Amino acid sequence: MRGPGRVSSALLLPIALLSLPANAYNATAYKEELESSLRLVHAVATGATGALCVTHHYGRLRAPLHATRWDATRARADLAANILQQLGMETADVLIAVSRGLVVGSSASERVVGARAIALRPDGVVNNSIAWEKYGAEPVAGVTPSLEKPPDSEFPWYVSAHESDSLRSPKFMPSLPGATMEGWWTYPYYSCSAKRWLLSYTVPVSTVRGLKGVVSLDIDISSLEVNQCEAYDYDDNQIYSFHGTHKCPNETTYCEYKPNREMTARYSGWARGSYICKCRPGYYSIHHPEGFNGSLVEVAYQEFEENGVDIWNEPYECLKCQPGCDSCRGPEPCLATYNWPFRISLLVISVSCAVMTVVLTIYTRHHRRVKVFRVASPVFLSITLLGCAMMYMEMAAIFPVLDMYSCIATKWTRHMGFCITYTALLMKTWRVSLTYRVKSAHKLKLTDKQLLQWMAPILLIMLVYLGTWTLSAPPDAEVITDNRGLKFKQCTYNWWDHSLAIGEILFLLWGVRVCYRVRHAESLYNEARLISIAIYNIFTVNSLMIAFHLLILPRAGPDIKYLLGFIRTQLSTSTTVLLVFLPKVLRVVRGTGDTWDSRARARGVPASSSLNGIGLVPDEPPDLYQENEQLKEEVQKLAAQIEFMKIVQMEMHNRHLRPKPGGYFSANATTMPQSPMHSKTLNISQENTEWGPV
Repeated sequence: MRGPGRVSSALLLPIALLSLPANAYNATAYKEELESSLRLVHAVATGATGALCVTHHYGRLRAPLHATRWDATRARADLAANILQQLGMETADVLIAVSRGLVVGSSASERVVGARAIALRPDGVVNNSIAWEKYGAEPVAGVTPSLEKPPDSEFPWYVSAHESDSLRSPKFMPSLPGATMEGWWTYPYYSCSAKRWLLSYTVPVSTVRGLKGVVSLDIDISSLEVNQCEAYDYDDNQIYSFHGTHKCPNETTYCEYKPNREMTARYSGWARGSYICKCRPGYYSIHHPEGFNGSLVEVAYQEFEENGVDIWNEPYECLKCQPGCDSCRGPEPCLATYNWPFRISLLVISVSCAVMTVVLTIYTRHHRRVKVFRVASPVFLSITLLGCAMMYMEMAAIFPVLDMYSCIATKWTRHMGFCITYTALLMKTWRVSLTYRVKSAHKLKLTDKQLLQWMAPILLIMLVYLGTWTLSAPPDAEVITDNRGLKFKQCTYNWWDHSLAIGEILFLLWGVRVCYRVRHAESLYNEARLISIAIYNIFTVNSLMIAFHLLILPRAGPDIKYLLGFIRTQLSTSTTVLLVFLPKVLRVVRGTGDTWDSRARARGVPASSSLNGIGLVPDEPPDLYQENEQLKEEVQKLAAQIEFMKIVQMEMHNRHLRPKPGGYFSANATTMPQSPMHSKTLNISQENTEWGPV
């Protein structure tokens, strides 16, 4: 009596419910089955099939594949089984016609190379069998199971109910979910007699007269490919279960499918290790720059699995590139090195200069009542020093490895410091220019408050521009290479930078024009000329640095660029501080800060030529009584002169008054007598000419 897990039929009916998916297997067991299948593929590809073909005649794989490409062939086999079920399987002619039709009726693309029809008695003994093979132009009779005996269980396309305790058979692939077919596909197997890789489809038949049988056909799948790499696109010409079975170390390499031409020429793509392990981006191999041969990697892995000899990982692993390398061919560095001691020394100098600038600001405010500072507008001097301190701090912004935040700080310190410093200086020079060009006797006086009102819109425009730039398209660091191909980061330059650079150049050109106009103007302590030199200096330095960056050293390294930034800061900012403030500090230190410049005093420099509109004031408090007496005397002189001129204008060319011949008002008089006030008038005019407009 049969067990409860068996089926009464001796047919292939137990295989009908074969639907266990591959992912239901234990992962380790499934991996071992795939490895065993790959070893069989390798044995066939290398011709090491002696033991296999002597003892078994078939080599079965445990690697399922997609069989939907042969749906038309499967449908013909199902139709043939239905015909046999209707016509019966008693006569050989019916079996011959049906089985031969499966072979002859197939197209070349289907590659059907064999078919068979077998009639079985209820006890499982073969009653009749016909087989056809087509490895050439015409089908020929093939090997069939012996009559009066059960079919050999060695056949891959047949399973007896007595061979399995359940409704499953390991010979057949799981059916796809929702698939409607009457039979089942075998796993791929190698036929020693045909020397081909085959796939069989088997359909059970049950007739009304009690005979039962099976219809089966064979498909040549030697043209399929064994691709062990990961497949990201579906390819029905590859066995999907072998995808991802390569032995490349995934951390450092990736698999690239490359058919083994030597083996595929003989076995049509069925070869293990048909791939190359290539180094991933950021990794390299000195001895194998083109990658590792997959066949050698497979052999090394098999040796590792069988004998525990660790010759798999290390020889076939790529080494990591140096930091910053997207790709490399050796251990050479890809990032430019930073000379940090050198950069720190430059940073210390720049920060020290910024601190000294702040100290100088405090010093200026402390001595703001000293004449040498008072006539130079202490407010504008403090604003100038604030801008210089900001420009010095640019060296701190570009000190580290640049990123978005350091680039934003760089733009703000550089451009805002420039705007504050040189706007304050040019405002004072512009005041001298305006007052110097006045031709009338009217006195033009611009106070510090008025200049600050002119300066505020310029600073506001710069603030709005930098703020919009930071919020809408913040500058970031980009990777560039130096002349040795080493990468480092530099702040990006785009139309925001170019537009601002053009604006600053135009601003400096206007400053140069203002300084040129006041080149002959006399100013207290010669400050206008010193400011003009500072403006000429910043214009020249910026022009030279642009030429260095773009033309002379376009691919300089990070340390050279940092040095150029330091030189630019020192030549522009430090020179400005020295020109504007060093003479004043020296006068205060020497104790002459409250005395007027001797040359300006001798020339009588007017208030309009000073940089704060004060001009010369007495060193000692004036005597008001003496000053009033002098003013009265001057008024009397002017009144007498006016009265004399009125009389002269009334009597000259008056036709009602007839002048005496040779008299004072005679028209023929060649020499006009001088009035009593003439000499005094000349003296007054001469004094006014020497001291300028009042």
